[in-house]
Amino acid sequence: MSDQHQHASAERALGTIGIVKREAGVVESRLANIAWWDADADDYREEHRDFLGAADFVWCPERLREEDARLLGDVTGLDVLELGSGMAACARWLAARGARTTALDVSAGMLRHAASDNAATGIHVPLVQASGDALPFKDGSFDIVCSAFGGVPFVADIDLLMREVARTLRPGGRWAFAVTHPVRWCFPDDPGPDGLTVHQSYFDRSPYVEVDEDGRATYVEHHRTLGDFVRAITAAGMGLKDIVEPEWPEGHTAIWGQWSPLRGKLFPGTAIFLCEKL
Repeated sequence: MSDQHQHASAERALGTIGIVKREAGVVESRLANIAWWDADADDYREEHRDFLGAADFVWCPERLREEDARLLGDVTGLDVLELGSGMAACARWLAARGARTTALDVSAGMLRHAASDNAATGIHVPLVQASGDALPFKDGSFDIVCSAFGGVPFVADIDLLMREVARTLRPGGRWAFAVTHPVRWCFPDDPGPDGLTVHQSYFDRSPYVEVDEDGRATYVEHHRTLGDFVRAITAAGMGLKDIVEPEWPEGHTAIWGQWSPLRGKLFPGTAIFLCEKL
């Protein structure tokens, strides 16, 4: 999960000087986000380890846990891929419940922490460095592919990503992924009152791009509308079973980037798409 790039050490390391709205293709997006997450891995772990845990499955900043939501169902004996796994806490949680889990992330820095947590927990899930739009697995490798704010927003070609997920799923297999709710892109990235006023069009698909002084991307995140996601899912040969929009829970006072009690009580911050390969 991105908390909208508030980690100054990564920005300093990469020479980030500003934000632009412009196109960013497959290669540029991939290279920028490898560099970003490698540079940010230590800060991300320090800031979010208590929230995410080492072997827990937290879907979103609203604190919806798979333990309670059961969006994936019984995973015992199933082959599961966590796409954009980061430190692989979700993959270890699934493995502890009987799944044969693989964790995939584009960042070696994040996977370094995943390896450390494998050792610390004694739950050793295989770790693979690759991008979600170029999965290094044979057709029909998995019963479930899941992603909790990992991978999907950082890939330029959403249709290619969906086709890759569908290719690696077995017939009837499940694909579940959580992303920032598309409606949030209308609002400033602010957890306070300034984040309650629309400032750009929902239909503006221009990526959010951070750049260095030479204009090179140091971070890229892509916006899609709800319809864009649905079309990409169905075009890849999958059916959309549900969209879960977690409500902000009572008593949850923590702020995660742009997520806050103020905003969470007024409009959704997360969309979880539940799909099935036809």
